[in-house]
Amino acid sequence: MQKNIKLSLILVALLSSLHAEDAKTITLETLDITSTAIKTDELKSTDAVEIYTQEDIEKAHAQNIYEFLNQQSSVITMPTFGNPFAQKLDMHGYGVENGNQNIVITINGRKINNMDMVPQLLSSISISSIQKIEIIKSSGIVIGGDGANAGVINITTKKSNDKEVSLYAGTYGAFDGSFYLGHKDEKVAISVAGESQKNDGIRYIDDNGNKDENKQTNANFSLEYTPIDELELRLGAALSRIDVIYGGSLSQSEYNQDPTQRGNGTSSGQNYDTNVFSLGASYYFSDNLSLNIDASSERKESRYDVLTTAYIYNNTANYRYDSTKTTLDYTTDALSIIVGMDSFNGQRDSISESDFGWGASYTLGSTTKDNLAGFIMSRYNFGSSSIKAGYRYEKVSYEHRDLATNLKDEHSLEGAELGYNYTFDNEKSIFVNYAHAYQAPDVDRFFATTYPPPTFAPTVGFNNFIKPMKSDSYTLGFNLLQTNNKFKISAYYVDLKDEIYFYSDPSTFTYRNTNIDKSHKYGLDIYDKFIINSDFNILLNYNYVQAIIDKEIENTDSYAGKDLPGVSDHNVKLSLGYTPNQFTTITLTHVYRSEAYAMNDFNNNFTQKQDAYNSTDISATYAKKDWEVFAKINNLFNQENGLWIQDDAIYPVNFTTTALVGFKLKY
Repeated sequence: MQKNIKLSLILVALLSSLHAEDAKTITLETLDITSTAIKTDELKSTDAVEIYTQEDIEKAHAQNIYEFLNQQSSVITMPTFGNPFAQKLDMHGYGVENGNQNIVITINGRKINNMDMVPQLLSSISISSIQKIEIIKSSGIVIGGDGANAGVINITTKKSNDKEVSLYAGTYGAFDGSFYLGHKDEKVAISVAGESQKNDGIRYIDDNGNKDENKQTNANFSLEYTPIDELELRLGAALSRIDVIYGGSLSQSEYNQDPTQRGNGTSSGQNYDTNVFSLGASYYFSDNLSLNIDASSERKESRYDVLTTAYIYNNTANYRYDSTKTTLDYTTDALSIIVGMDSFNGQRDSISESDFGWGASYTLGSTTKDNLAGFIMSRYNFGSSSIKAGYRYEKVSYEHRDLATNLKDEHSLEGAELGYNYTFDNEKSIFVNYAHAYQAPDVDRFFATTYPPPTFAPTVGFNNFIKPMKSDSYTLGFNLLQTNNKFKISAYYVDLKDEIYFYSDPSTFTYRNTNIDKSHKYGLDIYDKFIINSDFNILLNYNYVQAIIDKEIENTDSYAGKDLPGVSDHNVKLSLGYTPNQFTTITLTHVYRSEAYAMNDFNNNFTQKQDAYNSTDISATYAKKDWEVFAKINNLFNQENGLWIQDDAIYPVNFTTTALVGFKLKY
C-alpha cells in the first residue's frame, strides 16, 4: 500500500510542476434547474438548491456517487453497518439511521426509493455516466411524493456525443474500468455506458486472513427518437450486479487498537441483482402544451447472509417494482402549470433461514406497498417576482401475507408547497418557501424482533401498522451569483409529528419500530464557490443543524428535550483548488462532522458517542483535449472514522489512507 501511495504523491507533485500556458480565465454562471417539474434557474428558484455539473463530478475523481456526495455536497453518507454499496444518507438533520427515507432520489425522473428499510441503491449508478446532480432541500413533495421531507436528489445521466474510456487502479486491489458512448442529432439520442469495479478489501472478516472484498458491474442503455417534431419516444434499460462481504462491529478498545480486525466474529454478505426497463413518450401539441408518459419496471433479487460464531442467518428477497407517471404541461414565460398522476406498485417476496445449532427454521412472507397520487404544480412570474404553488394527494395501501396472517392497511396523505422569489437584479435574489410533506412507513416498520433468553433466538412478530410521519418546513434564503463568486445562504425550521424511528431496548431484548410524538429541527446552510484569481478557487459547504425530540415516552423513559441521535451539529466540506496552468488542476479537500450521539442513544446517556469525522483528500489532474491523467489520495493523514451504533458497537468507516491513479481517454 505504501508503494502505491508514494506513487500517487509523486504523480501529484509531477502534475503540479507542469507549466505550459498561462491559466485560462474561469468564470461562474447561473445554472438551470432542469430536473424539476417546472424549469427555472438557481437565481429565480423558490427553493434552496445545490447543482453539480458533469465538470464538477469529473474533477472530483470520486470512486462512486456516495463519495462525491459526502465530499462535495451537504448530503452525509455512511456505509450501512459496514456495507459500502448500500449507504445511509442524511440531510437537514433526519439522522444517519433514517435520513435516507426522508430523501426522494430520482434517476432521469424514475424514483429509486425502496419499499423497505434498504437504502436507495446509488451504487448501481456509474458516476461516469452522470451529467448533473440537483439537490432540492426541504421541498419537492408535490412531484417527488412519499418521503420528500428533507428534500429530493435528482440525478440526470448524459445524453451527448461524448465518447470516453476511464481506468484507474489503487491501493488494496482497487480497480475500475468504465466507458460511455453517445450519439446525438436532431432525430436520435443514443448512449451506452458500463462500469466494472472491484476492491480486495481492507478489514478482516475471519481468522483465515479473508478480507471484506467487493465487486460490482453496472450497465445502462438509453434511446430517444423523434420521428416527427411533435413526438419524442424514449427507451431505457439498466442492470447492476453487486457482491460484497463486510465485517461486524468492534468494541471501543478493538477500534482503537486496530480497526482492520475481525471484531465481534460476525461477517455479512450482500448480493444484489437488479434489472430496470423503462419506456416513455412526449407529444407536443404546441410550443406551450405537452403530454408526457413514463413507465418503468424493476426486478431485483437481494440475498443477505450473516455468519457468527453462534448462528447462521440468511434472507433472500425478490422485489417487483412497477411505476408510471403522466403529466400535462402548460408553459409560457409568465405562467407554468403541470397536472399529473403517478403510481407505484411494489411487492417483496422473502424467505429467511436461521440456524442456531439445533436445526434450521424458515420464515416466508409476501408484502405489498402501492402508491397512487395526483398532483398539480404551478409557477407565476410577474415583474421581479415569482410564486410557486402546488398540491399532492396520495393514497398508500399495504398488505402482508404469511402462513399465519393476512393484514391490510391504508393511508390518505396530502402534500403542499408554496414559495416566493424576488430577484433584485441579475446577481441577487431572496426566497421563502413552505412545504407540508409526509413519509408513509416502509413495510419493515410493521415488525418487531425479540431475543428472549436463554436461547436469544430471534422471534419476529407483527408490530401493528404505525402512523405516517408529517412535517411542516419553512425556509428563508438569499442568493448572490456573480462571475467570480456563487454564494447561497438559507435558514430552515421543521416541525414534525410522528417521526418514525427504531426503538432498541437491550434490557428487555425487544426491538421495534414506532413514532416520536413530536419533534423539531432547525439549521443554517451556507454554500460559497469563490474564484480568488486565475490560479486559486475555494468551495465551502457548511451546514449547522439542531434536531430535538419534544415529546416521546418509551418504557417509562421520557426523551423530551433530547437530541436526535446520529445528527452532527456541524458539517463542513472545504475545497481549495489550484490551477497553475490551463491543463493542471490540484484540489485539496477536507470533510469534517462534529461528534454526535450514537445511533441508538435516544436517551443521550450512552458512555460512548459518535466521534467527529475527519478526512483530508488531495487530487491532481493533467488534462488535454482528448485525454487526462489523474491521481488522488483519500484520507491523507490516516485519520480513523467510524459509525457508532451503541457502546462497543462501532463499524469502521474511511479509517485508513487509500490512493489511486488513473487515465481517461476522450474521442
